[in-house]
Amino acid sequence: MTERDTRPGEDMEAARARLETKGDAGGTVEALVARARMGDARAFEALYDRTSGRVYAVCLRMCADPDEAAERVQDAYVRAWERLASFRGDSLFTTWLHRLTVNVVLEARRSRGRRSAREIPEAEMERFTHAAVTAMPGTRVDLERAIASLPEKARRVLVLRDVQGYTYDEIARMTGVTLGTVKAQIHRARALVKEALER
Repeated sequence: MTERDTRPGEDMEAARARLETKGDAGGTVEALVARARMGDARAFEALYDRTSGRVYAVCLRMCADPDEAAERVQDAYVRAWERLASFRGDSLFTTWLHRLTVNVVLEARRSRGRRSAREIPEAEMERFTHAAVTAMPGTRVDLERAIASLPEKARRVLVLRDVQGYTYDEIARMTGVTLGTVKAQIHRARALVKEALER
């Protein structure tokens, strides 16, 4: 069992107990998806158990706030359940879920309206760093701190490009800004991260 088996906010002992009481939840991810598409809520819960750690890691990197990340995880799974019939199997379920999660986070950000970029207060930074290390063991804390300290828009595009691997065009479409703006924001974000790491 690894950290990825834990649900957001759940420690390793609680996850182990939960998984042991459930037994084998039904085979491969593909089999679980097929059952969930037919309305099997237990199969969907098993999918949640297997994938929520990674979904939380994506949300945490994009939000830099553990509480908001946990909310976005729940939003992503509600959306996944609602849209499961639209999953055609052209890609892996985890790829589909990842893209859906990114869109959920971006929509939540847009719905709050335009805000000035802000730095994360030191107390929140400590909470984020602890949660990031828990959710993503082996990460470099200095790099996580540098990314977390970026202004919101710079952090968002940097994570989408350099962590999640989206193309500049995809990021422009997802965030609703021009391609030139995306490139400028990523360039600025990389420079700020480099500067933070050299301190």
